[in-house]
Amino acid sequence: MKKPILIGITGGTGSGKSTVAKSIYRNFKKESIAIIMQDSYYKDQSHLTFDERTKTNYDHPHAFDTPLLIEHLETLLRGEAIEMPIYDFTVHNRKKETIKEEPKDIIIVEGILILEDEKLRDLFDIKIYVDTDADIRILRRLTRDIRDRGRTLESVIEQYLSVVRPMHLQFIEPTKRYADLIVPEGGKNRVAIDILVSTIKQHLTEQPQDEPSFSHVQEILKSDS
Repeated sequence: MKKPILIGITGGTGSGKSTVAKSIYRNFKKESIAIIMQDSYYKDQSHLTFDERTKTNYDHPHAFDTPLLIEHLETLLRGEAIEMPIYDFTVHNRKKETIKEEPKDIIIVEGILILEDEKLRDLFDIKIYVDTDADIRILRRLTRDIRDRGRTLESVIEQYLSVVRPMHLQFIEPTKRYADLIVPEGGKNRVAIDILVSTIKQHLTEQPQDEPSFSHVQEILKSDS
């Protein structure tokens, strides 16, 4: 098996990261591509009470078990399977169950802070930042947290103003400078997605002994953005 292509997709909460990841995913056979969510790697909080867990700042780098994510990505890059954690936002903790993830030709990692840590950042062959206006992002977060995570309107707004927005400005937006491609409005940018898909397909047709080189692609992506 050739060394997998590792693609990092980041951006603020509600920016459309998942849409970009899914748009790329749909262009390949399911057995050749995987999506790993950074959200799955929030730290285990079993040692805390429920009330203590509700106070977790999920937009701060310290909320993530980044060493475990790095370990798992390095394991996949070696061609070995991992047991990926599952995070339950309704109880603010990991589930006991895990998901077995097999190595694939293409691995997409999606999350708000995947470019914040240098060691994690350096693993990616292609780094993408999805850039979307703040008003659109907060509306998307409201919808998601109320529908999928059992939150109230008031709690989402309070969390956004006190935590999400400050953390975005301090930790997330500055990682834009590490991106090879900045994609405005996420999945609506078909040109950027088509370039990425074409680049990945080209690599997959190369001979196994060829080492992937993305330097020329990164220059194209930067000039296009």
